[in-house]
Amino acid sequence: MPSYRRIPPLAALATAALVASGCTTPPDGPPAEGAPGRPGSALAAVDTLTVKGRAPRTGYDREKFGRAWADVDGNGCGTRDDILKRDLTDVRFTDGRCKVASGVLADDPYTGGRVDYVRGRSKVDIDHLVALSDAWQKGAQKWDAEKRRRFANDPLNLLAVDSGANRRKSDGDAATWLPANKAYRCVYVAGQVAVKRKYGVWVTGAERDAMKRVLTTCPQQRLP
Repeated sequence: MPSYRRIPPLAALATAALVASGCTTPPDGPPAEGAPGRPGSALAAVDTLTVKGRAPRTGYDREKFGRAWADVDGNGCGTRDDILKRDLTDVRFTDGRCKVASGVLADDPYTGGRVDYVRGRSKVDIDHLVALSDAWQKGAQKWDAEKRRRFANDPLNLLAVDSGANRRKSDGDAATWLPANKAYRCVYVAGQVAVKRKYGVWVTGAERDAMKRVLTTCPQQRLP
């Protein structure tokens, strides 16, 4: 099997991050007052996001974000295969280096389970942490085509996950959907904050509060 330098997936880093941050299951209720988070933390970064109401979904189409899984980094491989190579173990290829034929998602970030990947009948999806439709309703409809293309293919916003969990998430934000795997929630929300801050995607008031509820339990959690 051809070798490659594997980038550790976010799921594999979750446990270490949680140990360092002391992240626990988010409590119910509003975020704690007077707990803005340390400078540089994901919790502090939430307050840098613009808060606005959700715009209509009118005009949204996946094609508005460019051809799916374009080779934006020029390495000769589509983005989807790049993320599979990054996040799976025991990877095998159909063509030597790009098209992933099979692999194992050893610790699915959304469910905590193991998922086997086989090309053509996969139970693994590549999820946008910040869904394209969600971004469309929170600023992306005003972007130019190139910015939308970069957003849709940015590894910061992409994660290999269990397909069933991904489809249950749909285009939900932190106010409407969180991973069933509670141990991953701090890392998951920190990733959303990082993506939204990088691209200027706004959040609703309910979404901001949901992000804080999670991140207040792990105030040292940093952005990826």
